[in-house]
Amino acid sequence: MVPLLAEKHGLILTVLLIILEPIVTVVDFRNALWLSCNKVPTNVMVVSVLGSRLKYSMQDDDKFRRETGSDFLPKFDAAGLITAVVQDATSKQILMLAHMNAEAVTKSRETGVAHFYSRSRGQLWMKGETSGNTLSIRQILVDCDQDALVLVCNPAGPACHTDAVSCFYRLLDSDEGLIQI
Repeated sequence: MVPLLAEKHGLILTVLLIILEPIVTVVDFRNALWLSCNKVPTNVMVVSVLGSRLKYSMQDDDKFRRETGSDFLPKFDAAGLITAVVQDATSKQILMLAHMNAEAVTKSRETGVAHFYSRSRGQLWMKGETSGNTLSIRQILVDCDQDALVLVCNPAGPACHTDAVSCFYRLLDSDEGLIQI
């Protein structure tokens, strides 16, 4: 652990420990103003002092780049999948939930049409390839740690395989069980 040599000013003091072996530089950025406007280099430890407690968080390069950078670095799970929620671009209704592997993400971005990975069939599929109910992608939103996506789409028909507009057509009621909405 690198010793923190900084004087506390006010309730919260944020400092950067710039780690350059074997030199350690302590920089005081009051109220984290500088941090909110600048990208912290990968050799920096961000330390917040709250009262008399210190909170250390060494920035892991991939995690830091994934959460704060502009690079698309999807965080696939152990099976190589990422969760994708589909939302109607006009109504904002949630239409479906599916999974994508790297190939599905690439195909979707290249074609502008939603592609997913079928866990049951173990293969890539384009939404609507048999029904004609394709999903034309308008935007892809990426969550904070890049392990989930929201595909904002214009659907060419019902999104659900049951012919419902949305796969989320039932409400779980505490007394009644599932109620169709």
